[in-house]
Amino acid sequence: MKKYLRIIISLVLAITLVFVSTSVAYAKREMTEEEIDARVEEILKGMTYKQRVAQMLYVFAPIGKAKAEQEKYQYGGYLLFADFFKNNNKKNVKRVIKDWQSVSKVNLLIGVDEEGGTVVRVSKFKQYRKTPFKAPKDVYKNGGYAAVEKDAHERAKLLKSLGINTNFAPVADVAYKKGNYIYNRSFSTNYKKVSKFVKCTVNAYNEDNLVSIMKHFPGYGGNGNTHTYVIKDTRSLETFEGRDLKPFAAGIKNGAPMILVNHDIVSCIDKKNTASLSKKVHKYLRKNMGFEGVIITDALGMSGVTKKVSNNGEAAVLAVLAGNDMLCTPYGKTSRDAIYKALKSGRIKKEQVNDSVRRILKMKIKYGIIK
Repeated sequence: MKKYLRIIISLVLAITLVFVSTSVAYAKREMTEEEIDARVEEILKGMTYKQRVAQMLYVFAPIGKAKAEQEKYQYGGYLLFADFFKNNNKKNVKRVIKDWQSVSKVNLLIGVDEEGGTVVRVSKFKQYRKTPFKAPKDVYKNGGYAAVEKDAHERAKLLKSLGINTNFAPVADVAYKKGNYIYNRSFSTNYKKVSKFVKCTVNAYNEDNLVSIMKHFPGYGGNGNTHTYVIKDTRSLETFEGRDLKPFAAGIKNGAPMILVNHDIVSCIDKKNTASLSKKVHKYLRKNMGFEGVIITDALGMSGVTKKVSNNGEAAVLAVLAGNDMLCTPYGKTSRDAIYKALKSGRIKKEQVNDSVRRILKMKIKYGIIK
């Protein structure tokens, strides 16, 4: 009897070990594309069209009421600025972001501009890092591309430790000379160096499961500041293709998940509309450059847009019609209501919204934002 009991116990233990090891292996393995697509359709099916529209909005986080608004509107992302971090601390930042996620039916993209150098939202405050992150070109001077990649990993580690899953970086613009608006934020005036920097940064962020947003497509070059002015870029397409678009191509090749489109009027592609509101520019990015990820506008509160289209709701509608999957906007409810109205009237097609939301959900799954 004891002999049979030992055999039974041994069999039970063996079966248990096989089950546990199989479960662990299954949990660790990556989902196939088919499984991801099926999960996307499952989530999409459970969303109302108001929620689908809201998923396309990367809203300036309304601090103080962000949890309540997220519970009500179900936005796709929240963008944070330095004021949120200034009189805060690591523990509280993490808690607040967790609260926002707790009321999200689909987890939020939580983003910042942590480029290094002149644009740092988090590391400028000592409670998060002893010293602010340096500009990538300064990091390169002291250690080459290996140092640039290490620096990107350190940024990813800091952001993720706070619950931030997206960085509005790298800057893929190629400035022409010192004094250009984008010069201090640009890695180099040499497109080959910028391309290699973009490759290093995108790869580092992908390894760390941090969503990167390449910006500012199709490249500022020597142009002015669209935060303040309407800018008309008169360069030729040959110039763009031979120089400014090269770093974006490098990012696309290395799996950049998102690209941000600027507010310049790029005359060689579209003489009338800002790039962010141009169907032709978005078509070029999709067809000519083969980008299949998520396209997002630069902030729709910038003068480059508002001086062209004064109605904020209409600007949001035009941004969707142009082909943006997400809108970076300080006007959350206004944008949502205007897009939903255009959707109900047939001005915006349901299939376009669905395709955009599919891309967003797919990215969120791949980066572990949707568990």
